[in-house]
Amino acid sequence: MLAHAGARLRGWFGKAEHVRGQSVAAIRQSGTASAHEAGNFLRRHYLLVIGGVVLVSLPPLVALFSGGSSLGGYEESTRQMDTQVADLLEGENLVPPPPLPPMLFATVEVEQERPMIVSASRDWGLMNSAYTQRLLQAFKIMKERHGYDMAILEGYRSPERQNKLAAMGSSVTNAAAFQSWHQYGLAADCAFVRNGKIVISEKDPWAMRGYQLYGEVAESLGLTWGGRWKMMDFGHTELRMPGVMKRR
Repeated sequence: MLAHAGARLRGWFGKAEHVRGQSVAAIRQSGTASAHEAGNFLRRHYLLVIGGVVLVSLPPLVALFSGGSSLGGYEESTRQMDTQVADLLEGENLVPPPPLPPMLFATVEVEQERPMIVSASRDWGLMNSAYTQRLLQAFKIMKERHGYDMAILEGYRSPERQNKLAAMGSSVTNAAAFQSWHQYGLAADCAFVRNGKIVISEKDPWAMRGYQLYGEVAESLGLTWGGRWKMMDFGHTELRMPGVMKRR
């Protein structure tokens, strides 16, 4: 049915082109043809003339609307990329900060907030490099943009340690061995440093404001932030890489 309609349309346009050709020839042969006669011709055959114009204009219009991308037509985004995030994507290689004195993690205040944290690993070298670069970038942004110094409380966590923490109850963790991204070097718990002391408590308004900012920064870098969980863990971030953690 479409082929038949197309044939009829081509025939109609062909007739229009034939008539137009005859009109042009007649005008050329009769060099004395008046503008009035030409106008009369156009008025008598205006439908055919319009059809001819449509036929000539149809191909470029089809190309414009069906293949706009091939014409290079697109609206350039006016959204500015975070320059520090862009540096990360360009491959900026950040170096971990010097380790803090162990005594900072052995205070009563810290132990109350994070049991067994004094024996936790804070070795950046044991974590996945893709994650550590994002985490270091988050530390850099928190310092330069928001004025918060940050410290890692725990990075890589062995399966044995994970089970010990899980045995302490859900208030500590719900994850058993290999159910946490810590075992894959793709997670870390972090806090703030103020006046030479580790600040973890969410009851501290300054620290709580820092956690909110930290969550925003971490998520902008493609990390998952524990502050959005049902059992909120404001200092926790992780990089969930496909195919790494197997379902158990």
